[in-house]
Amino acid sequence: MATYQDIKGLRVKYLSADPSTLGGGDVWYNSTTGTLKGVVSFAAWSSGSSLTQKRYGGGGAGTQTSALAFAGANPGAPAVQTEEYNGSGWSTGGDLNTGRYLIGGSGTQTAALASGGDSLPGSSNATEEYDGSTWTTTGALNTTRKQCSGQFGIQTAAVLAGGYADGDSAVVEEYDGSSWTSVTSLPAAQNNAAGFGTLTAGIYATGTQSPNTAVLAYDGTNWTAVTSANTGGSGRSGAGTSTAGIIMGASTPSISGKTEEYDGSTWTETADLGTSRYNAMGANTGTTTASLVGGGATGSEVATTATEEFNKSINTVTAAAWASGGNLNTPRRGGAPSTSGTQTSSFYASGGPPQSNATEVYNGTSWTTGNTTANSAGSTAGAGTVASGLLFGGETPGTPTATITEEYDGTNWTTGGVLTTGRRALGGCGVSQTAALGFGGAAATTSTSTEEYNGTSWAGGGALPVAKRSMGSCGTQTAGLGFGGYATTIFSTTEEYNGTSWAAGGGLITAKSLSMGSGTQTAALGAGGVAPTYPYSPMATVVGYDGTAWSTRPALATSRGDGGGSGTNTAALVFGGTTDSGSTFTAATEEFTGETSAAAASTLTTS
Repeated sequence: MATYQDIKGLRVKYLSADPSTLGGGDVWYNSTTGTLKGVVSFAAWSSGSSLTQKRYGGGGAGTQTSALAFAGANPGAPAVQTEEYNGSGWSTGGDLNTGRYLIGGSGTQTAALASGGDSLPGSSNATEEYDGSTWTTTGALNTTRKQCSGQFGIQTAAVLAGGYADGDSAVVEEYDGSSWTSVTSLPAAQNNAAGFGTLTAGIYATGTQSPNTAVLAYDGTNWTAVTSANTGGSGRSGAGTSTAGIIMGASTPSISGKTEEYDGSTWTETADLGTSRYNAMGANTGTTTASLVGGGATGSEVATTATEEFNKSINTVTAAAWASGGNLNTPRRGGAPSTSGTQTSSFYASGGPPQSNATEVYNGTSWTTGNTTANSAGSTAGAGTVASGLLFGGETPGTPTATITEEYDGTNWTTGGVLTTGRRALGGCGVSQTAALGFGGAAATTSTSTEEYNGTSWAGGGALPVAKRSMGSCGTQTAGLGFGGYATTIFSTTEEYNGTSWAAGGGLITAKSLSMGSGTQTAALGAGGVAPTYPYSPMATVVGYDGTAWSTRPALATSRGDGGGSGTNTAALVFGGTTDSGSTFTAATEEFTGETSAAAASTLTTS
C-alpha cells in the first residue's frame, strides 16, 4: 500500500502537541494522544442575525456577505419591505413599488430583479429592478404568475421558469434588462422549484412535478434532464452555478432542512439547516462554500426571521450570541455604567428607584459590591473604566435634575466638578474620568446641551440638533454616539459627535429609547430598549452600527430597557434594567461574543 510519503513526497510530522497554526491539508501524528490528525474541510450551517420582520415567499439576491431579501408575507398583506445583509446583520433597504409574495428574485444586492408573485388578490406580472437603494418598475412579464422561485440569472440576463397561473405553468421567459421574451417551455408544467445559475447555464431543481426530485439544466435554448436530487420537495431555495450549486429546505413531503450540493453531475447531501423551512429568501448567487438563507415558513403560513449561514471550509464558525453572566446583587435600572469598561472589568453605580448609592464591579464572572457613592441617585449617566470612572447628573432625593459628578478610582468615589446644567436621563460616554461627554437629558425641559469633562470641570460643547433624553450612548469625547431617545415621541435618529459638533448618522431600524450602548462610533451595539408604541414595553432586539448604517444582531435573552452597557461591539456586556413599563427590575447580566472562525483539527482513522 502506498504511504503518505509516496503520495505527497513528505513524511507525516511526529509532534507532542497539535500545531498552534493550522492549514488546509496539514497532517501530523500527536504522540501525546496517540492519534493521527489532520485539517480537513467540513460543512455546517450556523445562526446569523435575524431579519427585522417575519416573512416567507419573498425574493432573494446576492452573496453571503452582501445579500438582499424583499417582499414576502407573514401572512396577511404582501410586504413591500427590502432588507440588506452585510455578513453580520440585516438593515432596511428601499421598498418595492408593488407588494407581493411567492415572487421571483435574482441578481446582486446592488442590481437585483423581482418579478411576478401574488399581490393578494391575484397574481402579478410586475417586474422591478433594484439599484442598491431604489426599486424601479420595468417591463412586465408576458405571463402573469406566482410561485416564481425558479428564477435565476442577473438583472440584465435572467430566466423565469414555471410558476402558477391558474394551474402549474411550463412557460419560460428571458429578461434582457428591459423586457421579457417567451422562450422554450419546460418539458412539464411545475412551480415552486429552486433556480440558480446563469441565463446560459441554469439549474431548475425539484418543484411540484412528479417525481419532485427531478432536475433540469438550461443552456440558453433547451432544457435537459440531469441527475435527480436525493430528496424531493417544493419550496426549496437555491444558490450557486450549474457546476457548483446548493439547494436547501423544502415543504414536501414534510417541512425539511435538507441541504444538497451539486457539482454538475452529482447531488450530495450535506449538513441540514438548523431550522427546517421552505420558501425562504437569501443569497441566490451564494456558493457551495458560502451561502445564506433568511426567513421562510416553518409551518402553514407560519413565518420566521431566522437567518443561517452555510460555510464549507477548514474553519469552525461559531455564531455570534449572547450568554448569561453573573447576576447583579441588586436588581435596578437607570444607573451609571463604565461605558468604556470591558466584558471582564466594568462597574454599575447608583440607579433605582428608589435612588441608590450602590456600586458593583464585574470581573467577567460575578458582581462584587464596592464602596458606595457619595450621593444616592437614579437616571444617571456614566463614563470611563473601573480604574477611571465617572458618574454624573441624574436625580437625587429632593433634586429631580442634579448637577452632581463623582469620580471613581476602582475603590473610592470622590466629588468632581458639577455639571453646568442639572439634568437626568442624559447620555454619557468617554474613555476615562478626564475625557468624558454628557449630552441631552431632561432639565426643566428636554435638553440639547452637551458638556465635556476634563477631570476637573465641565465645559460646553456643540448642542444636539434635537432635544432628547433617554438615548443609547457609547464612544469617546471626540467620537461620541447617541441614538434613539425620547422627547414628545420616541426617536429613530442617530447623532455623531466629533469633539466640536453633532452630525446626523444612519437611522435606527426601529425607533427606541433607553437602549444599552457599547463600542465605538463606528463599531457599536445598541441592545434592548423601549419600543415606540404605548405602553412602551422593553425590547430584546439588538442592532449594530458600522458608522453608516444599523443592522440586526442576535437578540437578548431578557427583554429590557434602561440598564447598563459596556465593552465592545464584539465583546459586550449588558446588565440590569426594567423588564416592563418601569416597575419590575432585573439583575440579569448578558455577555455578547461576536462571530468567530478558527481552523480545527480532526482525528484521522486508519486501517
